[in-house]
Amino acid sequence: MTVILGCNAFHADSAACLVVDGQLLGAVAEERLGERHKHSAAFPANATRRLLADAGLRLRDVTHVALARDPQANRAAKVGYVIQHPLKTAGAVLEHRRRQRRTKGTLDALAEVCEEDPAKVRFATVGVEHHLAHIASAYYLSPFEGLTAGFSYDASGDFVSMMAARCEGTRIEVLERVTLPHSLGFFYTALCQFIGFDAFGEEYKVMGLAPYGEDNYDTLMRALVRLDDRHWYRLARGYFGMHEGGASGAVDATQRIVMGRFYTDRLISALGQPRRRSDPLSQREKDIARSTQVRFEEAAIHCMKRLHEQVPSARLAMAGGCALNGVANARIARETAFTEHYLQPAASDDGTCLGAAYYCWHQVLGRRERFHMRHAFWGPDYVDERLRAVAQGSGFRVHACADDADLVELAAGLLADGLVTGWYQGRSEWGPRALGHRSILANPGISTMKDTINTKIKRRESFRPFAPSVLRELVPTYFEQTLDSPFMMHVVKFRPEWRERLPAVTHVDGTGRLQTVDRESNPLYYQLIEAFQRKTGVGLVLNTSFNENEPIVDTPEQALDCFRRTDMDALCLGRYVMKKMR
Repeated sequence: MTVILGCNAFHADSAACLVVDGQLLGAVAEERLGERHKHSAAFPANATRRLLADAGLRLRDVTHVALARDPQANRAAKVGYVIQHPLKTAGAVLEHRRRQRRTKGTLDALAEVCEEDPAKVRFATVGVEHHLAHIASAYYLSPFEGLTAGFSYDASGDFVSMMAARCEGTRIEVLERVTLPHSLGFFYTALCQFIGFDAFGEEYKVMGLAPYGEDNYDTLMRALVRLDDRHWYRLARGYFGMHEGGASGAVDATQRIVMGRFYTDRLISALGQPRRRSDPLSQREKDIARSTQVRFEEAAIHCMKRLHEQVPSARLAMAGGCALNGVANARIARETAFTEHYLQPAASDDGTCLGAAYYCWHQVLGRRERFHMRHAFWGPDYVDERLRAVAQGSGFRVHACADDADLVELAAGLLADGLVTGWYQGRSEWGPRALGHRSILANPGISTMKDTINTKIKRRESFRPFAPSVLRELVPTYFEQTLDSPFMMHVVKFRPEWRERLPAVTHVDGTGRLQTVDRESNPLYYQLIEAFQRKTGVGLVLNTSFNENEPIVDTPEQALDCFRRTDMDALCLGRYVMKKMR
């Protein structure tokens, strides 16, 4: 038996997965467990223990630990950069050495973490370059066997911000890399920080704010990100600061990830004073967001056209933090020759644990058996007895549904009546999106619903949109662009006749972040939307993550606590339904 533990560790979005004889048994981000800090950079100890326990395995059964980093990768580029910037990079060099020692020390202590006898632990360690792990996470889990373009882009990983590859069979051939300081991820994050969204992982807010602005900074953005026939992209000198030291994955007293400032005073000279987080959003910030998003999309399209010249296929397997930009993804599908996309649900750094594990399976072990990830439900679940005990001890009146048909009929009725409903079912989602197992659901046709959920439940910015979960076969009915997007990775336009009828999920520019739902991979959620359609004539529901400024809920107790402290109206905890009296 081959047991591979894949890890993304010592970096934000720490996560682990477990692959046994080529089959994925589970995957979970560390933030969902333990102390539950968003984008946790802690070693995925809780995730590792949970995965092994759920599989009935011990650390002694693990044959390989695959890590999504390779300190030896891209040494020439690193050395060249250090030589050119000796003072600027001194701290980063020290941090690189500290991280290597920490990695070795933690692996040596993994037996203790898992309460195992070290004498009985005999795993081999495999390091996989960051962006290679990203591409492997998309390609090896895709349904593609023939010629496929592999692409990964983010801020940085192993000193690289982008990788292009040619994939076929079980082979991934790296074609080109873009090394630092050039990075579309750093560009986007720097402007995100300037706008005042300075916490780790808030780039999605820029994408959501962009439609409220005008592209009034297009000249500056074209100067900041240069596109030509000779390069994938280049950043202008002097506007951006990165790799100036600081502990990787460092956190403050509140466990918030510490980030350096990614922009310089030269950008302040060009744009004026940056917005403070507590300041109101002005039209200037909306316009900066718009111009940032537009230039990012132009760069993405430029890269895709260049990639297609090297890999002439319709198939694209893509990952990396920048691949979470659903607006750009939909535009790639519309405007390039890549018409068949696969992005696994954890496209950001958490997903690299998958890529490391499957790279080990295919490249290190030489195995040819492929695994296709058809759904996102690879996290923990909890037995019916525990759900029932939590519901019965809640103090709310509880209705126990007889079966799935009873449950979806009741829940669809709640949604049709305008009740905001927590929906907690089965195994949790892998990745940052709630996809119908740890979701808050609502009626998309109620005009006040978006403001109600943002203000009273999510307690977040008013401009933030919500996703429509739609029956897959009905995508052409509601949307101008027909895509299959089961992991909520594309933002597409609603057809004009539906925009006013679905105000709670229609963004200001007429778009929605699409999640397609099919009967085979998400049967209970599919039945719920079907039941809602029978009652309302609309084959989609509003879907947002089951949380309130915290990681998505994991346990039924956390779901009940979130239900209690927010203005949610009802909770479906498995087959146990609770409703607040108003």
